[in-house]
Amino acid sequence: MTRIGIDRVLVGATPPTAQQVLAVARDGVEVTLADDALDRLAAVRRHIDDLAHSSAPAYGVSTGFGALALRHIPPERRIDLQRSLIRSHAAGAGTPVEPEVVRAMMLLRLRTLMSGHTGVRPETAVTLARLLNSGLVPIVPEYGSLGCSGDLAPLAAVALAMMGEGSVFGAGGVPIPAAAALATAGIEPLVLAEKEGLALTNGTDGMLGMLLLAVADLRRLFDIADLTAAMSVEALLGTDRVFAADLHALRPHPGQAYSAARMRAALAGSAIVASHRGEDCPRVQDAYSLRCAPQVHGAARDTLTHAESVAERELASAIDNPVVLDDGRVESNGNFHGAPVGYVLDFLAIAVADMASIAERRTDRMLDVHRSHGLPAFLAADPGVDSGYMIAQYTQAGIVSELKRLAVPASVDSIPSSAMQEDHVSMGWSAARKLRRAVDGLTTVLAVELLTAARALDFRAPLEPSPVTGAVRDLVRGRVPGPEPDRHLAPDIAAVVDLIRSGAVNSVLDREVSL
Repeated sequence: MTRIGIDRVLVGATPPTAQQVLAVARDGVEVTLADDALDRLAAVRRHIDDLAHSSAPAYGVSTGFGALALRHIPPERRIDLQRSLIRSHAAGAGTPVEPEVVRAMMLLRLRTLMSGHTGVRPETAVTLARLLNSGLVPIVPEYGSLGCSGDLAPLAAVALAMMGEGSVFGAGGVPIPAAAALATAGIEPLVLAEKEGLALTNGTDGMLGMLLLAVADLRRLFDIADLTAAMSVEALLGTDRVFAADLHALRPHPGQAYSAARMRAALAGSAIVASHRGEDCPRVQDAYSLRCAPQVHGAARDTLTHAESVAERELASAIDNPVVLDDGRVESNGNFHGAPVGYVLDFLAIAVADMASIAERRTDRMLDVHRSHGLPAFLAADPGVDSGYMIAQYTQAGIVSELKRLAVPASVDSIPSSAMQEDHVSMGWSAARKLRRAVDGLTTVLAVELLTAARALDFRAPLEPSPVTGAVRDLVRGRVPGPEPDRHLAPDIAAVVDLIRSGAVNSVLDREVSL
């Protein structure tokens, strides 16, 4: 099944949507190239051909790269120049990045090629599109990009595969030589012409692709965080009055209002909440981790909205150096610097760490007999004999600690390179890589809170939870039994992680919560 009915993506002058990028990256949707955009590529290419035959120096066409930009390259060596650029820049190391990241990166680079501002030949765009549609995934090592002059090493690994060199993942994720894989797929290896090595590597496509993937995942996770917070409030006999719309209107941050509304909706009709709503309830205020959940979650949501706006602008960008302008001028520029993307990747890592931190505090409260308002110690079936979910909270705490380390910004770092020609870099790729790990960590932290809150709600019987939290609790019960003597807990955590990643929890929310 394709994403929102997308069965093919047309790549041309119009930027793709975030959903189209996800469909190609994750669902294997194929791409086609717009004929009018291909015609424009042929027309624009003539400007590069003119420069290639001119005596005037043009960066990357008749000169070297980076600190070697003053070196004039004779015409008979300019094809060698492009091939050497790709081979030398494909200098990554480490574990291969995930196929969905590589596919997103390939589509985004293809989109820039098709913008008509890079000066590549139509056949170069066609080769990249055919490689993307073949299902072959170039092997891109994790380390090598400084996020300036583009994601050079990762994009060079893709270009190397287009040339029939390097390795790709074939069917079943088995590494095979690119030359053999292209031959089997009927793809002719690309022989690069002037400027094309630069055009294939000078972009923020890797970090942007990872940003788009993370934004999609975090939208789902933030909805789940509102749910797990509401379940924890319910399980801890907290009040829903602090989520009232008129209270949140006093501080009109849109994310805060939205999270509060989702929490209100999740708790509506709860017999557990109603049971202690009377004047005889001695408690005046809930702990911050309950009472301030909309404020924290809302701030994270607003950060995510900002990140989405940056991603949308970057999707509409044509990033290369030099670029071909509409009037035919070929100009050097610094648009490949990853600062705009790197900043928001780091912002999101901060938000993720804080979301996980407050979720862990709610979980710990449900397990502490002195703060859980009548729940058994550690939610154990027989406290003392059984430890219940004691160590599940340790797992949460360990992940939260890791997330705090991952929240340290990468984009404030800069290591000069290329003999000080590239003396300030963005580290945007590094910010993207750590955000991916942070998203995985938040998923597990929320899974533990969901698992814990579901068991706590069971212990509140015969009082019934709300229709929303009850439906999610029942979903969990389809994979994990209710209160019983201790059992191997790791598979239960993994089962709830799988429920979250599969979209099953969000499907229940979409059905039960209408906002």
